[in-house]
Amino acid sequence: MGTAAWVVEEPRGTFRKIELAHTVLRANHVRVRIAAAGVNPLDTKIRAGKAEHAKQPLPAVLGLDMAGIVEKIGTGVTAFKPGDEVYGMVGGVGGLQGALAQAVDADADLLAHKPTNLSMREAAALPLVVITSWEALMDQAKVHEGQSVLIHAGTGGVGHVAVQIARAHGAKVFATVSEGKRAIVEGFGATAIDYRAASVAEYVKAHTVGGTTLDASFVAVKPYTGRVVSALGWGTHSLAPLSFRSATYSGVFTLMPLLAGGGRAHHGWILAQAAALAEAGKLKPLLSHEQFSPTNIDEACARVESGSLGKVVIEM
Repeated sequence: MGTAAWVVEEPRGTFRKIELAHTVLRANHVRVRIAAAGVNPLDTKIRAGKAEHAKQPLPAVLGLDMAGIVEKIGTGVTAFKPGDEVYGMVGGVGGLQGALAQAVDADADLLAHKPTNLSMREAAALPLVVITSWEALMDQAKVHEGQSVLIHAGTGGVGHVAVQIARAHGAKVFATVSEGKRAIVEGFGATAIDYRAASVAEYVKAHTVGGTTLDASFVAVKPYTGRVVSALGWGTHSLAPLSFRSATYSGVFTLMPLLAGGGRAHHGWILAQAAALAEAGKLKPLLSHEQFSPTNIDEACARVESGSLGKVVIEM
């Protein structure tokens, strides 16, 4: 017995259905029957051969995020039992099998119980963006009640979740958006800033927040107590403006536990906290009404790669 999976064999290759044989379930692992798998921009970069940091050589089964039902547990697993609904960022990098399959053997530390008020499709949209947002806001920036937080691209994949997490922890949130998306972040309780209508200097003066890019954020961050956190710190940047303000910068590399093995239980813990927020009505993913299945994975990935959809979910 095995499981169906969809593999990419070369950069920008099409997805091909294959049969993967089940291996012996390892200790502290669970076998999950996948109901829905997320496709993130990072997944499309891996498919295109443009994400060396993800260490996922092709051919490979891609897909970081999933939600599904536990079928079987390995030795040492106590947090889950067969029949439990779970979600997590379980593979698709570092040589690990991804979520574009009917089943996956996942490290139990990477999983949490699915939010009871979200569908499988909604839950599968959350893991990568939730973990990235949490590590940036809570682990690095230590966001708490009364702080002012600026989130760039407030309706983006990470951005819209970061807005909700910051608001749930009592921060006053400002989010840069285009005018047409103002209502979305305002619905989350944030102040919308139309980045096309105001310069950095203008909205810093009006709202006392940071800049529109990483470099501009270094210039605009609050002296002494300000923090700049980025998950996209690629390129070369001058730290002098940050130093002159005695402020701090830190980066987030969400894939590290999947690639290196350590810290996986923290990912599961973050997802458990996110599930609690979702069940309290404080966190909900933005998803397109369009639905995708394994028959049109190529189209789904093309939509994400083009930017017309920030993320899609494949219902397996």
